[in-house]
Amino acid sequence: MRSSTRHICAATLALALVGCTGAADGPAAPAFEVSEAALPHVNLNVVLRGEGHGFVRFRQPPDDEVIVNLDTRVRGLSPHASYQLQRAVDAVVDDDCTSTTWLTLGKGPTPQAILTDGLGNGQEQLWRSVSPVGATFDIHFRVIDAATAAVVLQSECYQFVISR
Repeated sequence: MRSSTRHICAATLALALVGCTGAADGPAAPAFEVSEAALPHVNLNVVLRGEGHGFVRFRQPPDDEVIVNLDTRVRGLSPHASYQLQRAVDAVVDDDCTSTTWLTLGKGPTPQAILTDGLGNGQEQLWRSVSPVGATFDIHFRVIDAATAAVVLQSECYQFVISR
């Protein structure tokens, strides 16, 4: 590319960037900004922290069944042990998960244990029916020891919206 062409491209890019900044001589800035963190999600990547760590890949398939798949993995927990994934939801969507009404998750309405191997790692494919479509709520998760009910992992607060 010739030097003069490169300068024209650079000048065009600079003008375009100034126009996007809302400078006094450029277009007006939008009247509002939307933070992605403030929006409810139809899919979540839930991080669990505590005595070990874990991850829940929380996905709602785009089909007529209103379910969420919960691909759950834990690492660094006690070997050859049994754990359970639980969730609690708040109907008030304010990024402050205060509910302590814990529901044990599993294969639909049947609770399912997450068993760890000799290294303390485990995984389980869980799922749950959800409704009604359009409902939005705060949700948080925890993993408990199935024998003692002690909390070993927990998540932060997330927002979720049920879609179809």
